[in-house]
Amino acid sequence: MHNTRTVIIANGDPPAASDLQRWLRPGDRLLCADGGARVALQYDLRPLRVIGDFDSLNDAELQALERRGAQLERHPAHKDETDLELALLYAASTEPDGEIVILGALGGRLDQTVANVMLLAMPILNKCRVTIAAGDEQSFLIRPGAPFELRGRAGDIVSLIPFGGDAHGIVTAGLEYPLRDESLFIGPARGVSNTMLGERATVTLRQGLLLCVQTSAA
Repeated sequence: MHNTRTVIIANGDPPAASDLQRWLRPGDRLLCADGGARVALQYDLRPLRVIGDFDSLNDAELQALERRGAQLERHPAHKDETDLELALLYAASTEPDGEIVILGALGGRLDQTVANVMLLAMPILNKCRVTIAAGDEQSFLIRPGAPFELRGRAGDIVSLIPFGGDAHGIVTAGLEYPLRDESLFIGPARGVSNTMLGERATVTLRQGLLLCVQTSAA
């Protein structure tokens, strides 16, 4: 079980109020990646820490965040990491096996969206359960090892996409189209648009990585 839960608000398309209500729970650590802190100000939230080079926040916003008790972690504008990457590194280094939910990671520039999704593969996140959430969609990275459990309801759409290379030894349970020790290859879209049969499903793989995108049933 994961004991500590961290919610990170990134600087992509801002999460809706319903996303914040769904994912941000009492006791969660709230981090903001640079301009994601505007969402915290808009909804009167109190982030523990705001991380970035602050090129998306003005002085008045930074002062307002400090008045709410936020710690400001400023980085140089000329850096190798993105602001969301820095927030993830902080979250994982302080809670190595915690649960992390990322809001506001999608939308806007395609390169930034793709880069944000690829951050899921950082080795420091190997022991964390990380979710990118946006509206009806949740995205996870599934690694080899113990079965990865999906929670939802019958009719949810589940897509399994090989990530960074071919994925082998995939076994699924609770999906309409099962995989039985099979492979998914880079290029073909065979793993897209499967369906959950109930409230639980599991995915296991022996080699490679799978990006799992779960879309809630209408």
